[in-house]
Amino acid sequence: MTPILGIMASAISGNLWAPSKDYDSIATITPYTTTTTVTFSSIPSTYKHLQIRWFARGSSLAGLYWTFNGDSGANYARHRLSADGATASAAGLASQNQIYTVASWGIPNAASTFAGGVYDILDYKDTNKYSTLRGLAGQDSNGSGGVEFVSGLWMNTAAINSITISPNVGTIQANSHWALYGIKG
Repeated sequence: MTPILGIMASAISGNLWAPSKDYDSIATITPYTTTTTVTFSSIPSTYKHLQIRWFARGSSLAGLYWTFNGDSGANYARHRLSADGATASAAGLASQNQIYTVASWGIPNAASTFAGGVYDILDYKDTNKYSTLRGLAGQDSNGSGGVEFVSGLWMNTAAINSITISPNVGTIQANSHWALYGIKG
């Protein structure tokens, strides 16, 4: 199958993000009530990388905290570039207790407004180096909102077998959606 046909087959199957032969669905979480965390656990070590695709709404304008394997020590670093249509900013932090994303504008709390993002977790099972998170997220609230490109580092060589995502304030609202995919290498 040629690459173009692979993309077409992927789109036909409802997977508009990538050819289906390269990505496997591992787990999907759609809380039907509000929650304070989303956790993917028992992640298999059969892939090269992981990807999380999400859309969410918060009870407050919120960013997201990401931790791996329950580690809440100062073992994380992050960089971000963000813009809201009027201004752009950049920041970097080291020795953090989690990777903080969607920092400049947050998950919206308007009733029908959701943010969305795609985050890759690279080399999640390689015990010879640190794991890296990179992602792109954004939201619009009738003309206001923003976009963010972020990267994060977990300074631990353990294979990632669980990922916990939580808002920095408030809760994740019902009908938010989180999907974990394995990327073949």
